[in-house]
Amino acid sequence: MDEEGIIAVATRLFAELGYDETTLSLIAGAANVQSADITALFGGKQGLYQAVMRRVDAAESDLLRAAFVSFAPTAEACKRVADAYLDLMAENPHIPMLWMHRWMGDASDSPEMEEGYTRPLVDDIAAQISPLLPPGVDARYFVWTIVWCVFGYLTGGVLERPRVDRVVRPAELAKFRTYLHWMIDRMLIDQPSPR
Repeated sequence: MDEEGIIAVATRLFAELGYDETTLSLIAGAANVQSADITALFGGKQGLYQAVMRRVDAAESDLLRAAFVSFAPTAEACKRVADAYLDLMAENPHIPMLWMHRWMGDASDSPEMEEGYTRPLVDDIAAQISPLLPPGVDARYFVWTIVWCVFGYLTGGVLERPRVDRVVRPAELAKFRTYLHWMIDRMLIDQPSPR
């Protein structure tokens, strides 16, 4: 198996089990390679995990940076960006699962990854969105509110239909998207109606 295949296997296992519960030998067995091969390619489990998280970060960053290239400070533009983010996460359920594990203290021997990956992007987005927010509202919390809602919905579902199978049904996703749009509208300063 090549490097890409090993990263794919490790991504699945880290997302399902977390970094701390995924051993190098488990990854090697699932990838049908020797642990020494992984160590030679990535420097061990931690290096492989960092390669996985760089891929996750790149997927998120590429999508969001592209969405903000022609961003106009309007509620509709915010909803389009939120939709793109929601779609990326729904189509790649391993991404929210990997981040959820980190939020629960997983991979504590890889600290401060967020500083290099997530923080600069959140700062850029917050700066572009801040003119749309009422005075005193922290733009970073606005961004994180969207992230928290998307991750919570995709990883847990709702009480009457918990997401135990990780399958996102289109009708449910559409209902959540409608709610997300409503929430964004309520969080922003009233925009003048188009003429």
